[in-house]
Amino acid sequence: MPDSFDNVSVSTKANVYFDGKVVSHSLILADGRKKSLGVIFPGEYHFGTADPEVMEITAGACEVVIDGTTETRAVAAGSSFTVAANSGFTIRVTDSPCEYICSFGTP
Repeated sequence: MPDSFDNVSVSTKANVYFDGKVVSHSLILADGRKKSLGVIFPGEYHFGTADPEVMEITAGACEVVIDGTTETRAVAAGSSFTVAANSGFTIRVTDSPCEYICSFGTP
């Protein structure tokens, strides 16, 4: 997982969800790919997806249930999970904040 990105455009407007418990910033890489970088504070949240997503956990840990499944998957820093387009997932953070990089349009 990268610890930095070169040649990107960054939206200075934060994406704030769930009363500030999830906050991210959007990036557009030089080749046009879209990503977001964010932090999720302890709690349980559900997100819907239009495009496929890959969520890379860069710090902390979480538990995830992908829509249409019942399996709870533990995801630690250095791991990732994939969500199909037009789907969603429930993410639960129980300890310290969980940091992530979300890549959009990646199956």
